Amino acid sequence: MDQRFGRYSACSGEVDSGSPTRTCTDQDSRSSGADSGALPGTNGRSFRRRSAAHGEAGFTLVEILGVITIIGLIMGLVGPRVLGYLGESKVKAAHIQIQSFASALDLFYLDNGRYPSSGEGLAALMQRPGGTQSWNGPYLKGAAVPADPWGHPYPYRSPGEHGPYDIISYGADGQEGGAGTAADVTNWTN
Repeated sequence: MDQRFGRYSACSGEVDSGSPTRTCTDQDSRSSGADSGALPGTNGRSFRRRSAAHGEAGFTLVEILGVITIIGLIMGLVGPRVLGYLGESKVKAAHIQIQSFASALDLFYLDNGRYPSSGEGLAALMQRPGGTQSWNGPYLKGAAVPADPWGHPYPYRSPGEHGPYDIISYGADGQEGGAGTAADVTNWTN
């Protein structure tokens, strides 16, 4: 008995397995006449019951905004660290490439008795420079001399100011000097 509306519902209790429809008749407890078989305006039709899950599907706007806020906070905390690691890895890659150039230049020196001149540059490790008799290159793998991790060419000087040759990467900014990932990477400092 539904106390709020003064009605009670008599349902057959039989539900088709594929349909959530029940055949029900509502009766008004206040009336006792012959008209007690159906609700006004229903003409004795069956009522559809909504399943509980139907009205609860999806997420509310507040829940979605909460998740987006949490993701934003995590990215705000983790993002700078990830970018820092990326910058540090490029600096380490530049050090490794410069060490590779140093090994290749030492092999060039063993074969030719000299280092390539500043004019010949690091390209002398890939192609025979004019006037060399015992060139056994290429001394580097690949088709060309690789650029630094920031896409800039490596300046090469021979004779160098700090040794027989200087190899430099100007860092992320591509200019001499700088700090952090923009600092110069050279063959004479660790």
